[in-house]
Amino acid sequence: MPNRKGKYLITIAGPTAVGKTTLAIKLAQHLQTEIISADSRQFFKELEIGTAKPEAGELAAVPHHFINSHHIWDQYSAGDFERGALEKLEQLFAVYDSVVMVGGSGFYIKAILEGLDELPSPAVGLREALTLRLRDEGLEVLQKEISSIDPVFALTKEFHNPQRVIRALEVYHTVGQPISFFQQKINKKRPFIPICLALDRDRAELYQRIDQRMDIMLQNGLVDEAKALEAYRSQHALQTVGYKEVYEYLDGAYDYSEMVRLLKQNSRRYAKRQLTWFRHQGAFTFFNPDDWKGIQSFVESAMTDGRDR
Repeated sequence: MPNRKGKYLITIAGPTAVGKTTLAIKLAQHLQTEIISADSRQFFKELEIGTAKPEAGELAAVPHHFINSHHIWDQYSAGDFERGALEKLEQLFAVYDSVVMVGGSGFYIKAILEGLDELPSPAVGLREALTLRLRDEGLEVLQKEISSIDPVFALTKEFHNPQRVIRALEVYHTVGQPISFFQQKINKKRPFIPICLALDRDRAELYQRIDQRMDIMLQNGLVDEAKALEAYRSQHALQTVGYKEVYEYLDGAYDYSEMVRLLKQNSRRYAKRQLTWFRHQGAFTFFNPDDWKGIQSFVESAMTDGRDR
């Protein structure tokens, strides 16, 4: 991908239900450009209700990429997204000076902005086996195993992320080397100028929006959607907040009312973790999603500064 001076990737990040989609569409329309989705579950065609995808009218308002691009049974990693999204950006930057990227999956956003280390592909079936172990044995068992294999990894924040623990075990059991051996922490050069903003709201308001979203998902058939995909429940996308609580309910772990309570509670906790991630990245400037004038001014000022470099 050639270097393109004066090309801008405007990233809109933030927690679930904060209002990222609405703002991304408004900004993309204002800039007359297109949108890259960086949501690790919206890639999958079969996941509709539990992923809060943009509605048909929203998708029609502005071209979106990496929504409904894969099947739930496809193996699709952050590294795959990095390669695919950079190829798409090369195409888009041939037409537009700016592109909007939106999502709440911090690791996938990081993949585009900074790049990921080149890691070996996992042995066939290994990810599924480790995901089942995570479900049946719990995170602490996997953490204990990776600690003995890779004490350097055990000291990182990723040690507390179940999917990163699985990835670390994948690497070791595939090539016999710890994942820290491959992680050089070298940011890759990118052929665009990043403009990074994140959204937040008053905490009570955000939590109310999350609760309301979960009620709507349940009314729209979240439980039935999970039932229809039960054969694929070991896939990472279905081992996340919004689906795992439903599967535990279907397994008889608790009743319906407890499932609803956990769906809302765990979604609120997930939003808190998302906010913590983006606040610690350092590259993001925070806005209330209703502050259109402030956001517009910030983006236009950053683009002006970029042209003056």
